[in-house]
Amino acid sequence: MTSDSGFYEVLHRVIPPLVKAIWRPTVIGLENVPRTGGVILASNHLSFADSVVIPVVVPRKVVFLAKSDYFTGRGVKGTASRLWFEGIGMLPVDRDDKKAALASLDTALEVLTRGEAFGIYPEGTRSRDGRLYRGRTGVAHLALTARVPVVPVGLTGTEKLQPVGSSRPRVVPVTVRFGTPIEVAGRYDGVPLGRARRQVTDEIMAAIGHLSGQEPAGIYNERPTEP
Repeated sequence: MTSDSGFYEVLHRVIPPLVKAIWRPTVIGLENVPRTGGVILASNHLSFADSVVIPVVVPRKVVFLAKSDYFTGRGVKGTASRLWFEGIGMLPVDRDDKKAALASLDTALEVLTRGEAFGIYPEGTRSRDGRLYRGRTGVAHLALTARVPVVPVGLTGTEKLQPVGSSRPRVVPVTVRFGTPIEVAGRYDGVPLGRARRQVTDEIMAAIGHLSGQEPAGIYNERPTEP
């Protein structure tokens, strides 16, 4: 066992019970998450807290990508931030570098090939108005390439955990719903790749919307321009 995995094991014994004792999230359909083997957890995205909530309630390691800034800070605070994100299974990615963003798909494939769980937000960035935005096809690329199932996840209430401008998390009702796994292996053999990716992505987003109850936006979500 590596030091990173050892640190993860230590954190996972402490953090989930603590978080669940404080926030008491409602979890529905957890039996739909395979206990072993490569799997994608595709979720709606309402808050920064989503990437903590999902790993807390899933009884196996879920790898998410996080912006590289969280891993490069200096001093005690920077070190603590890096250890925290590494410890809960996150991997750094530079979201402003298109080449790095593409390389992150290769990183995700490596995770899936190792038989691990990979978490992804097909919308690309969090919804600021509560609607569910159109999914980007990276999730379908991963599922079709790795030939792994996709478990749709619907989160509700996480946007109220720590609203923008708030300095500390709040104790609010949070619900996590896991849907029936979507199997893609073999279903799209012979279908043009672009069409297959779009169809798979739309199927995943429809399942997420059913679980979250969000109004579909019908358009892609774009990251806000920094002032």
